[in-house]
Amino acid sequence: MPSRRMTILFCLFTFLIIVGIGVSYWWFELRYLRSFGEQTALFDGSQLQLPQELAGPGPIRLVHFWDPDCPCNEGNQQHLRNLTARYGDRNVEFYSVQKPGSTGELPTMLQGRLKALPTIPGAETLPASPAVAIWDSTGKLAYVGPYSEGMICTAGNSFVEPILEALSSGRKVEAINTLSVGCYCGWNS
Repeated sequence: MPSRRMTILFCLFTFLIIVGIGVSYWWFELRYLRSFGEQTALFDGSQLQLPQELAGPGPIRLVHFWDPDCPCNEGNQQHLRNLTARYGDRNVEFYSVQKPGSTGELPTMLQGRLKALPTIPGAETLPASPAVAIWDSTGKLAYVGPYSEGMICTAGNSFVEPILEALSSGRKVEAINTLSVGCYCGWNS
């Protein structure tokens, strides 16, 4: 039969583990979970443009905005890889814009799947990353905002797949003002 002292130590240890998990979860939420749309007016589409060499009619263009130092990118890397595999041969071109002043490379699974752009006009107005902007085949901005709502990005909670499906079938999409809560890092901070 365990001694009373061992039982108390075990209970104390279990309590400390539970408190540690709770504090870690609370810290993660406070640091990375915030409203993406606090500055919704910035997503009016009037300032975000494709570079001149990509503007105008052509394929659907998706631009991935990312920060190599943001842990929130981990949640959407596999999702982005799946998007490139699914839509890469469906007249969709994929580009990436890295946060200005940051250093790092795309993960191995994404290298060669996205064409790097140094920046695009209006990118400085983005409030957070990871984010995505999608232009239709006429060169008009169809969507700008987060990949999804929630802590992780998957096809199940994504805004991107329905937009790409609609654009691929010739339907018009205009979703340039978005509100979402999820895991994001500041773009200009």
